Amino acid sequence: MTIGTDTSITTSLLTLLNVSATKSGKRKVPEDVFVPAEKLNKRKSPRFSEPAPTSQKDADQPEETAAADKEIVLDEVPETSDGKDAYELHFGINPTSLTESSRTAVDSNTWTTTKVRRGCLGSAVLSLPSGPEATEGNEASIDILERLRTPFQTRQSKQSREQTDLQNELLSTLSSRRDLYLTSTPLDSRKGTREAIALHANSFFFRKRRRVLKNNERLAHSAKTNPDAEPPQDTQDQGFTRPSVLFLLPFRSAALDWFSAITSHTPAPTFQVENQSRFTSEYGLPPGAVDKLAEAEPGTYPPDHVETFKGNVDDNFRIGVKLTRKSVKMFSEFYGCDVILASPLGLRRSIEKEKNADYLSSIEVLIVDQLDALSMQNWDHVKFVLSHLNKLPKESHDTDFSRLKPWYLEGHAAYLRQSIFLAAYETPEARALYHNSLKNVAGKLRTQKHWSPIGIPEGIQQNFVHFDCVSPKDEADKRFHHFTTQLLPAVLKSAVQSANTAVFIPSSFDFIRVQNYFKKHSGVSFAILSEYSTNQDISRARQAFFQGKKSFLLISERFHFYKRHIRGIRNVIFYGPPDHPQFFTELLSYPFLDEGVDGSDVTCRVLYSKYDWFRLERIAGSEAAADLIKAA
Repeated sequence: MTIGTDTSITTSLLTLLNVSATKSGKRKVPEDVFVPAEKLNKRKSPRFSEPAPTSQKDADQPEETAAADKEIVLDEVPETSDGKDAYELHFGINPTSLTESSRTAVDSNTWTTTKVRRGCLGSAVLSLPSGPEATEGNEASIDILERLRTPFQTRQSKQSREQTDLQNELLSTLSSRRDLYLTSTPLDSRKGTREAIALHANSFFFRKRRRVLKNNERLAHSAKTNPDAEPPQDTQDQGFTRPSVLFLLPFRSAALDWFSAITSHTPAPTFQVENQSRFTSEYGLPPGAVDKLAEAEPGTYPPDHVETFKGNVDDNFRIGVKLTRKSVKMFSEFYGCDVILASPLGLRRSIEKEKNADYLSSIEVLIVDQLDALSMQNWDHVKFVLSHLNKLPKESHDTDFSRLKPWYLEGHAAYLRQSIFLAAYETPEARALYHNSLKNVAGKLRTQKHWSPIGIPEGIQQNFVHFDCVSPKDEADKRFHHFTTQLLPAVLKSAVQSANTAVFIPSSFDFIRVQNYFKKHSGVSFAILSEYSTNQDISRARQAFFQGKKSFLLISERFHFYKRHIRGIRNVIFYGPPDHPQFFTELLSYPFLDEGVDGSDVTCRVLYSKYDWFRLERIAGSEAAADLIKAA
């Protein structure tokens, strides 16, 4: 986050203070706020850290406080090897990694990059702000609170060793407080991944809450024993507003999955979930509705399609979650909640309606799930929401400025926010978001995957057609020029290849451009299938193409993301490699839905440039893609 000049920050804060002074009361610190964990030490195999002994001071706290917050007292605080509170090292009053040199390096986008290996996560790229403080560190301990750790380890004992190792590696990596970008999350590991990240988030909640309650006790004790004395000066433990964790998700069904992951660590009868029936009703399917994807026979639909679109796929939602000592309350008001589960569209509409995003000013942990699905919606919504994180609020919202962490006042919150990105595959847009929007001075880690060639039906000859392009700014024009002047004319010269031809177009902008060209210049019959096609339009287009009434069928990738299965294809032209590698296999498999089709009857052309590296790698494999780029 770029806050601007020191003068603008000071002016904004003075305005907030003046507004706050006119209010009747300050925001009371509720009995429910939360706290995270921190660094580890030598890198062996990831392990849970040993609980720190409870101090005598904690044991001797006032009777009424001890009775009210018994669980808090029992929460041992994990420490680093030098005995320091891991949470305080990053989110405390004086974070060790927040230095002028580290902020300067982040602002100038100067990072020291190292290739590392992270156990089950595989190869990764670690980026640290350049400077004398840059050190890789060897994380191994997992600093999760004892009350959360013990039941989690019990559940782990009942699952596979591979799942346990993956979860522990994730928790170890997250305990460093660095940003994490998982660029490839397999379907079979997503549930375990969510549970591990939810455990990390829950530990953050309760660690932060524990810190606030302890400071409440210290201030109350100080005021009671010596009313004339100055109160303790090291009780800054809050942000401008209460919400501190944001889950950015594509569909309501994803919110339901993360709710299950969060509450798996807050089981009954220890915790009570309020408004759960309402939540499951609004975020699940309506009563009596049948989920045809979930109920279908295995193999009827692609597994990734089922996983993405089962359940409620509404993409306009936002909900606040409040966590207390013994309860999880759904549908809490945003300024009174701790966690926000929302879609980019839902948050954008809320921000534009309220004319501010103050409830996002104090987000300290950000989880963005299914970046691949979000890229098939409106990517501008994602960028819009991230651009509003950790900004100075426009109103005070009864903030107690005496309890505000210093780095909030200095406009440095974005340098400490921990962001966690999850995706099935990597896209240029997501990589740009990773490079430009994540400013965590603790560093950031991005996993790397070595891709094998995607499988296709036997006998199909693939023709990868390269076009020259020296600048990404010219890429769209160069691609269109090569398609309209060389590739398409060559196809139209062949009677066989100019019929039953599907043109798959990844970009929505390119799709509109090609569609307009076909309308004006091609002189051939065609139908279109886009994300905006109605069910009636889809039925007509599919039938006309299958019956041979339309020679070409233009298909947008977003259409294929939401809908599958097209018959009558004999020739496939990929205007660009698809983002999702599975789509490549599916398009080349559709011809064989018709009887009597041989592999030699199907043609395949793929138009590409060096800027298609991510997509090309997932289709041809890492080595073959590199050869294609070099040969070009």
